Amino acid sequence: MAPHVLVADDDAWILRMVATVLEKRGYSVETAVDGEDALQRALARTPDLLITDVMMPKLDGWSLVRQLRSHAELAMLPVIFLTALSSEDDRIRGFRLGADDYVTKPFRFEELDLRVAKTLRRTAQAVQDTRDQLSGSGLRGDLSQVGLSSLLVLIEMERKTGLLQLRAPNGPSAQVLVREGKVVHARLDDQDEPVDAECVYYLLTWGAGEFEFITCLVEGTDRVSVSTTHLLMEGARLMDEANEKPMGAPISIPPKGPPAAAVSDDPTDDNWD
Repeated sequence: MAPHVLVADDDAWILRMVATVLEKRGYSVETAVDGEDALQRALARTPDLLITDVMMPKLDGWSLVRQLRSHAELAMLPVIFLTALSSEDDRIRGFRLGADDYVTKPFRFEELDLRVAKTLRRTAQAVQDTRDQLSGSGLRGDLSQVGLSSLLVLIEMERKTGLLQLRAPNGPSAQVLVREGKVVHARLDDQDEPVDAECVYYLLTWGAGEFEFITCLVEGTDRVSVSTTHLLMEGARLMDEANEKPMGAPISIPPKGPPAAAVSDDPTDDNWD
């Protein structure tokens, strides 16, 4: 079956040209005239790839991707941003959201065609590699290749139990405990706050870093009483709120605290009491 591509742009000419180029290559193409239209279409029929403009009415591209990523079935959706915004900050913002590529307008349609094919291949391979590793005893990789939202969804789908360790580039590190695919505890190393669900919301903002999942016994009380889908949706809502702040507004960093208790894989040890 041909890959299904959803294209969102408020420029009717670009929509028509992108759809024409991709349909000639054998893709199934659906178009949306703004962010809200794209969101509803993606929820009604899961695309294999989203190509979206950033500056659109009703719902911009940033918010569209955050909301899509909050749905478990769309957390691994590959995204290509198609935009006239070309600053380095815009690029960083796109990749922090888990964008797979960033094409600046004006562009050559032949180039977009090649990037679509490359993104679909790379994403399919990354997801398959992650699944294969999860079927074993461990997994490690780069958050810029497989985002935390995708990781949590895959862990939930595989019903894995163990410890997910995360480390930001030259920054903090964190530990997330999961049991049967569900997050039950999360904390930053060497910091008291945030913890549990609030810690997951903070970690979802990391666009880069290293991760490692280790299969081990996880005992103790479930301190995160909500599902992975709820965590992703609330994380997306909080990121939307944060991005409504004026440019240059300070970003809150969790306070430095005394070292937290170490996580143990000893089945007799209650890991987080």
